[in-house]
Amino acid sequence: MPAPLDTPRQAATTKAQKELLFKSVTLAMIGLVILLAPYVARSASVRDLMGQAALVGWFALVLGIAFGVQYGLRRAKAGRRQP
Repeated sequence: MPAPLDTPRQAATTKAQKELLFKSVTLAMIGLVILLAPYVARSASVRDLMGQAALVGWFALVLGIAFGVQYGLRRAKAGRRQP
């Protein structure tokens, strides 16, 4: 017997959760790259430039983690609803 099809609302919720997870991972990766770049860069000018962008890196990392927490909370809430 085939599995029941998702309702449009469930499909939209699943899509929104996937997008939130994608945003979370992407922002966290961008933040980590920006924060680690001064330690990996070979050029002094690139090190200086990335060192000045540390605030942006921290912001992206924290925002990515916040999106990840929000994703986890939504997923846990959805898990409690279904038997």
